[in-house]
Amino acid sequence: MWNNKMDSGALTLIFPMVLVVLANTIYNICAKSTPGDVNPFATLIVTYFIAMLVTIVLFFAIAKPDNAILELSKINWTSIVLGIAIVALETGYILIYRAGWNVSNASVVANICLACTLLIVGFVVYKENISLKQILGIVICIIGLILVTK
Repeated sequence: MWNNKMDSGALTLIFPMVLVVLANTIYNICAKSTPGDVNPFATLIVTYFIAMLVTIVLFFAIAKPDNAILELSKINWTSIVLGIAIVALETGYILIYRAGWNVSNASVVANICLACTLLIVGFVVYKENISLKQILGIVICIIGLILVTK
């Protein structure tokens, strides 16, 4: 499950989605609960220090790399850009909640906007097809955004 081999069955499809939903729920609760008087970057220092420790433990405990240096040498620019994007994402959510967004609306609005954006990125960058159902979905999402934010 942790390497390039994919286990067959529903667990392979369902586990990652459950993990994303559970982690995203906890993530939004924590972002909303971050004290308003703490510098967002101070809290992110602690957040990423803990994340680094957990990642190191998981890297060696679960992935059990035979050659850690070889694995690390395979990393490219995406890790650097992903790190920058994650900091921007975390900062954005903290600032969203400090601006007064409700936890019930902020994530919904952000994720609908993200889904619509990724549909366009998929089409332009990855040459994915856009179906009539997807276009209808975008229209429904836009209507939903109007309803949720009014």
